[in-house]
Amino acid sequence: MSSTPIPSSTIVIARDKQLGTGIEIFMVVRHHQIDFASGALVFPGGKVSESDYDSDLRKQAIPPFELDDTQFPLMVAAIREAFEESGILFARSVGGDSLVTNGTVEKLEPYRSQLEKNQCSMAEFIRQEGLSLAMDELHHFAHWVTPDMMPKRFDTHFYLARAPEGHLGSHDGHESVDSTWISPQQALSDADEGKLKVIFPTRMNLMRLAKYSSVEEAITATRLQKTVKVMPWTEQKEAGAMLCIPEDAGYEITEVPMDVVMRS
Repeated sequence: MSSTPIPSSTIVIARDKQLGTGIEIFMVVRHHQIDFASGALVFPGGKVSESDYDSDLRKQAIPPFELDDTQFPLMVAAIREAFEESGILFARSVGGDSLVTNGTVEKLEPYRSQLEKNQCSMAEFIRQEGLSLAMDELHHFAHWVTPDMMPKRFDTHFYLARAPEGHLGSHDGHESVDSTWISPQQALSDADEGKLKVIFPTRMNLMRLAKYSSVEEAITATRLQKTVKVMPWTEQKEAGAMLCIPEDAGYEITEVPMDVVMRS
């Protein structure tokens, strides 16, 4: 019997390359003892927690539109998990126009572990520090659901966001043991050479990101692209067993040999 997918969120945090064209993504390496994607290079993210549904959070958020009860906690979780895992915070001081500075984020550093250990909720954190969640910075990039034949499943929404200016990013040392700013092309090349472990959904989204020459181009394309739910399935074809995804989901490749997927 298939398990129910766990609601989850991820942020693809992007910045323009300092030299040349293209973008860089902040990515973390998951701890080897974590039961899902252990040792893999991933975008910061994780499960939606019960506290992410707190209705008080709506009073402390800047949404670009009226968010429904499904999307709202997903975006809260995305911002919370990004802060926990990367130290990058998508928030503004209440009434402010600009995202918080790196100096402010450094002062808020102790909250990362408190949130991760459930010693403090997101609502308590932003209320105590006079912050509002910058949900208008998040752009719905992708939606992937783990296939139903897998024992542990996630229903994951990916959000694309421009990195706040000056936020350097750092792994938490618990769920993630390393971190890097890396171009999608380099991450894919390192994975192909066996230097990095990259799971299938991450690889597919890196391939999609690799075609953009700037963050602005990526955000514009994301706004125009309809988000299609991707739940991969297997098909037996002449070339062998293939893992397939919908053709209208915005990916140039829609099928990959299963033996390639299993090696990642």
